[in-house]
Amino acid sequence: MAKHHVVLFFFVYLVLSSIICYMCDAIENGDETDKVYIVYMGSLPKDASYSPTSHHFSMLQQVVYGNDVENRLVQSYKRSFNGFSAILNDQQREKLAGMKGVVSVFPSQEYHLQTTRSWDFLGLPQSIKRGKTVESDLVIGIIDTGIWPESQSFNDKGLGPIPKKWRGLCAGGGNFSCNNKIIGARWYPGSVDARDHFGHGTHVASIVGGRRINGVGYHGLAKGTIRGGVPSSRIAVYKVCNPNCRDDNILAAFDDAIADGVDIINLSLANVNAVEILKDPLAIGSFHAMEKGILTVQGAGNNGPNPSTISSVAPWLFSVAATTIDRQFIDKLILGNGKTFIGKSINIVPSNGTKFPIVVCSAMTCHGNYTSPEKCRCIDKKLVKGKIVLSVDATGGYLAYQHGAIGSIINFTYDRSFITHRPSLDLNSEDFDRVQSYTYSTKYPVAEILKSDVVQDTTAPKVASFSSRGPNPIVPEIMKPDIGAPGVNILAAYSPNGPSSDDAIFNAYEKYIIASGTSMACPHVAGVAAYVKSFHPDWSPAAIKSAIMTTTKPVNGTYNDMLGEFAYGSGNINPQQALHPGLIYDITKQDYMQMLCNFGYNDTKVEQISGEKSSCHKASNRYLVKDINYPALVILVRRPHKRFSGKIHRTVTNVGSPNSTYTATIIPIPKIKIKVVPKLLSFKSLHEKQSFVVIVTGGANSNQTMFSSSLVWSDGTHNVKSPIIIKRLS
Repeated sequence: MAKHHVVLFFFVYLVLSSIICYMCDAIENGDETDKVYIVYMGSLPKDASYSPTSHHFSMLQQVVYGNDVENRLVQSYKRSFNGFSAILNDQQREKLAGMKGVVSVFPSQEYHLQTTRSWDFLGLPQSIKRGKTVESDLVIGIIDTGIWPESQSFNDKGLGPIPKKWRGLCAGGGNFSCNNKIIGARWYPGSVDARDHFGHGTHVASIVGGRRINGVGYHGLAKGTIRGGVPSSRIAVYKVCNPNCRDDNILAAFDDAIADGVDIINLSLANVNAVEILKDPLAIGSFHAMEKGILTVQGAGNNGPNPSTISSVAPWLFSVAATTIDRQFIDKLILGNGKTFIGKSINIVPSNGTKFPIVVCSAMTCHGNYTSPEKCRCIDKKLVKGKIVLSVDATGGYLAYQHGAIGSIINFTYDRSFITHRPSLDLNSEDFDRVQSYTYSTKYPVAEILKSDVVQDTTAPKVASFSSRGPNPIVPEIMKPDIGAPGVNILAAYSPNGPSSDDAIFNAYEKYIIASGTSMACPHVAGVAAYVKSFHPDWSPAAIKSAIMTTTKPVNGTYNDMLGEFAYGSGNINPQQALHPGLIYDITKQDYMQMLCNFGYNDTKVEQISGEKSSCHKASNRYLVKDINYPALVILVRRPHKRFSGKIHRTVTNVGSPNSTYTATIIPIPKIKIKVVPKLLSFKSLHEKQSFVVIVTGGANSNQTMFSSSLVWSDGTHNVKSPIIIKRLS
């Protein structure tokens, strides 16, 4: 969920601080520097006699002295790729890193959770044509906090038997039960079952594949029919977060999900910072999923709006930014002088016309007074009890609540509306100053905060400020994020054990809740990917990704327009158009291997990853990374103060009309010339491939660091659009 609300931060902190790390005891028994490391060894050997677990124990025995090997091994990855995680000190880590067959060794870190109007807004109504037979055979893998199996969103009414291809288990533990909707469940160290006690995994799963349920709302707000993108699909849950999500568990979940036979993986998790591809467990796991024809969709992260904050960087990952939908939750503030202000919140408390006293209170007065925190105005019960506090930070409101405040007015405008069980709202700075002026200038300042209303947002879709931005900090030649999708104020199923309010000190049992984050955007794209796959089951992950990226709708302006496609990718998802893209940019496993070669990885590592010999067909050349057959084109200008020129090669595959001719159109950029050779592509059959070159030339006079254009191939019916980004490096 979005991490910008300080109260939510504080709540998450309280939850996390109460959980004991399941590996702490083992780590404390070792050296001071002991921690969990992941040893990645690439693809599994094809030798039938090879035993991964025996090999992993043997390797550990060479670096761990005594009889402590079994206690040191945490996870053994042996179903879909090769590797293990173990508790090691620095010396042991270095020895393992130098062993034959080891691709990389890196510390296991914690990942962060990124948390039915949206589908209608996207043009995917209930009446849409569906490939129901294929859709009901699709299995969506949810790697998250688990699931609440009793939720009506996961009932199996009308669903046939479990698909024969399914190789997984229902090992949910405790009293967890599967059905013909939830067909698989696994949990990993740190949990005791696959049940969702935090709500995040349940929310995500219902967005992508929840059943149709009528009459759902949140305390009377946004009432209607709720459903997922592919309601007939099956769900397999892999609980890796409790609520902290460790690398070693995530890799174990990938290992299982691939072997179990899922079709799409939803990964609403993100690291704070991007890491090297072969030390990123999400990139590693999703690569091996791609090998098996499985597309992994990942949330971009909630660390925006600054540039290069995205951590989902591998080209085979489908990285999703969060955008708004045409529904907004607002709240009205009425002052004692009759003036009304509009703010944001999901305030479920009805007003009876009573106006409460207002008092100015800020946690800032606590933060600067460490010696006497008791003097903080926010915790002065006589000052705040029974009043509405006016605070420049949400923490002030939270502290005041603890000491009897009735509500709060916070100086901040979020993309999302926070859930509150008290009369509270966010105001922009200008309105906040006006209310503060009234409070200071009036002898008895009072205010009334009404229950929230739902209004239409005509500015949607806009990229959310919290959504992580590009450029790609690891592989700048690959545009990230890839796509935008609804991630603000999304109503979906929830765990009754999960936190139901951003107020932190409140907790009610909720079956459905409104949440925001790239976590919510991610399952929208996973749902569309599954929808496309239900009509094109033979398409590769890259083909599905291309179909979705090249058929998008525009994203409207935002205060951070300078980043353009680095904020929202190729545009907002357009499900119906994605079924019929006309042309696709396909990418094979060998193409990805060559990109890794060009990126600088040596032959030995690339062969270990791929499990194939002679993976590198050409010598390493960083300038050729851009030529991977990606649906977006990025040209880096490495000498920004001189004239530049660049070429990008691409190949498209015809999936539209057998006999068709496509013409290229370029959106012009001042002082930059973009040419496509050839300008016409003529196809005589389906699946025929044609190649072209985009040539870009420009001058050195502009101080602008980024230029954006687009290439559109059109046959009069299909419009295949690809962003073109020219980025000057400093």
